[in-house]
Amino acid sequence: MTEAMSTFKSIVRKESLQIVRDRRTMFITILMPLVLLLLFGFAISTEVNNVKIIASVDRHTPATRQLLEQLSVNSYFSFEGLAAPGEIDGLLRTGKADAAIVITTAADGTERRQIIVDASNPTTARTATAYISGVIGGTAATSPVIVRTLYNPQMKSSYNFVPGIMGMIFILICAIMTSVSIVREKETGTMDLLLVSPVSPRTIIFGKLTPYFAVSCIILAIMLLIAYTVLDLPRSSSILPVIAVTLLYIVLSLSVGLLVSTIASTQVNALIMSAMVFMMPVILLSGMIFPVENMPAALQYISAVIPARWYIEAMRKLMIQQLTPGYVVGEITILSAMTAAILTVAIKKFNTR
Repeated sequence: MTEAMSTFKSIVRKESLQIVRDRRTMFITILMPLVLLLLFGFAISTEVNNVKIIASVDRHTPATRQLLEQLSVNSYFSFEGLAAPGEIDGLLRTGKADAAIVITTAADGTERRQIIVDASNPTTARTATAYISGVIGGTAATSPVIVRTLYNPQMKSSYNFVPGIMGMIFILICAIMTSVSIVREKETGTMDLLLVSPVSPRTIIFGKLTPYFAVSCIILAIMLLIAYTVLDLPRSSSILPVIAVTLLYIVLSLSVGLLVSTIASTQVNALIMSAMVFMMPVILLSGMIFPVENMPAALQYISAVIPARWYIEAMRKLMIQQLTPGYVVGEITILSAMTAAILTVAIKKFNTR
């Protein structure tokens, strides 16, 4: 037992030195998650600001003046002033306005309000229409509609992207690091020397995975620090469930990398399989950007085998909705089953080779 532990420590030390010496890979491994997290948190946003709005009013009333004042002080809008009805089409076509509000007043004082939006960009058009409808509804003569926005009252995009980008980063970084490391050993021939030694294949596997697990934990700590400070995500009453589920996901991702290493014959093949094969499904089918519920039934079934889908769902419940671990038992069970299955297959294929 003591000899086996000594051998395990030697393999861990060897792999750790290999990681530290490869400074370029280490630099990319640490830097890429931070860049992606900050990029999705700040630069890539589904929020719409500075919507250029014009208004056409046939008769001014206290209600119309109140509406125009609200449009002019709203931070989401850039009120461009009044325009005649015949000028609206030209202003929208030339890009001098993104939307127009037409207010007509009947003889009995009843107002008719119409929103005209440039829908050449559907996302902007839908969001701008929702914003303007909220302002118009709040100033209508009828009883206002009370809207409560739970979990993300400011509608920040980072709340949606942070769990998703964490799911993508760990499956890519862990899989790439592990697969390339083991394939590099096969290419240089050192893996053959390890396999003919009295050390068991299982000891070799876990000895090589342990340093990458430690690096992943460092990345996790940095990402959580940025998420809760720079991106201002709501601080969970207990961060331990977030860390525990993420550690399980890291083990799953390392297992995926180990499985890739048993299939790929060169480092280039390992990179292609880890980066290209996993990146597109994670982005498109995990719910990171597009809701899974909006996908066709066939794609929903396919997305069920993508580990990132279940991790992202669990993170949104724990980090954004502030739910207790009892609400993510299903996701944890699926991730645990995937981890056990992939790790078992990877170890068997590694032993066979």
